[in-house]
Amino acid sequence: MKKKLLATLLACTLVVSSFAACGKTETSAGGETPASKTETTQTEVKNDTPVEELTGIDLIIKEAEGMTMEELAKKAIEESNGKTFYGVGNSSRGKSALPKFIEYLQSIDANYSMEFEWQQPKNNKIFEQLTSDSLKSTGTFAMTLIQDGNQIQSKMVDTGILKTFVPKEWAEANGTTADAFTGFLPLQTLNKVFMFNCTGDAKFTNCWDFVYEGSHPLFMGVDSEIVGKNFLMMLTEDKYAGWLKDAYDKLDATKKAYFEPTIQAMQSDAQDLGLGANGAYALAWIKLWVNNYNEQTDDGPICNTLVDASATDQSGLLVYSKLRSVEESASVSVNNIKVAAYEDGYTGIGGYGYCHYLFLTKNSPLPWTACAFIAYMTCTESGFEAWGKDMGGYSANPNVAKEIEDKFQHSQGGGTEFPAKNDRGYDWWTGEGKGELVLEDPLYCSEVSFTVGSWIDVLDHYKPE
Repeated sequence: MKKKLLATLLACTLVVSSFAACGKTETSAGGETPASKTETTQTEVKNDTPVEELTGIDLIIKEAEGMTMEELAKKAIEESNGKTFYGVGNSSRGKSALPKFIEYLQSIDANYSMEFEWQQPKNNKIFEQLTSDSLKSTGTFAMTLIQDGNQIQSKMVDTGILKTFVPKEWAEANGTTADAFTGFLPLQTLNKVFMFNCTGDAKFTNCWDFVYEGSHPLFMGVDSEIVGKNFLMMLTEDKYAGWLKDAYDKLDATKKAYFEPTIQAMQSDAQDLGLGANGAYALAWIKLWVNNYNEQTDDGPICNTLVDASATDQSGLLVYSKLRSVEESASVSVNNIKVAAYEDGYTGIGGYGYCHYLFLTKNSPLPWTACAFIAYMTCTESGFEAWGKDMGGYSANPNVAKEIEDKFQHSQGGGTEFPAKNDRGYDWWTGEGKGELVLEDPLYCSEVSFTVGSWIDVLDHYKPE
């Protein structure tokens, strides 16, 4: 019965994909190019309509992509002086960046003023809010900073609700042009990494150790934060499934014997879901992870638990930057944990990375100001500083990334006293054979959401006694 269900899901997905393909062309969002520093094949295709035929927001974006930031700033001043700017995002730090943006505009025109409101919807309601706002002739929200590539692709971009603007200076810094770039504009990549409490004798030298017998890693969970489900779906992509197979091959005989029955049991599911040669390894890891992780409400409490001496041998998968807020005491210390991927001899995935993306709304009431604000955040150190002050968040603009590192020295953030806080950087985390960070690909996630995603939804969850 289960096999028939999986086959039906796959067949339905192929039909849906065929119809979707009739309406758009899929091109690479960056591949090996530095444009977003991700290896994806996502997503939105740039509007190839002749300029003379463009109208409304599409025409403004086209014109804006040929302007410098100062030229955009002047357009923003003309458009929004004395008005109120409304933004919405998954990150509250947009509220921190806006006052600096206003100061920048005032450096050009001292008489400029603008009020602002920044909303951060809870419980993933941002998609409903943007969808509702899109029904108006003129929207409330000028732009958004948003995460969860899967839903962005299917609910926001494929439907035309959100529009990508690529700043001229950002494109130049990445060796491309606005016309050549396809995909979503990333503000930054965030990483969540495997950590473990090191006050006991437990060793985590392989990513399979986190799903080994008796292990219950702390994790926000696929229902608490959807990017966590995207991470699990991404593991079934051929590249990352291969990483899991390679890590499995390096296990000792005892651990291989423990995992082998689950891997064999997943072979038929992997075939039904249309996965590649190593798909069963990915499904086995996902199944054991979901069956065993200890679900938490937020990464903050996870961090607070792991750095306490009382959390002997516990582990977790959490945002790396949470280590910044640890207050040292007799029982609490960053030195009570280790970042698994930093340990000599560690094998396999070290965590996962996902982006915050920037978009204009299709009915933006202040499109020029939105373009200028997006350019300011992605092309200047001061604009990115609200996010860049923490390790584990990497600007997609290489020039800004360097300026942030020069200023905050994240690579030496903990020095010799707290080595776990010495961020090894985006290139280390994503380089082959190093941090092995699994990167979210919005298009892949949206394509397998109905098949692999539905398979994940019915897995049993661990319930602590």
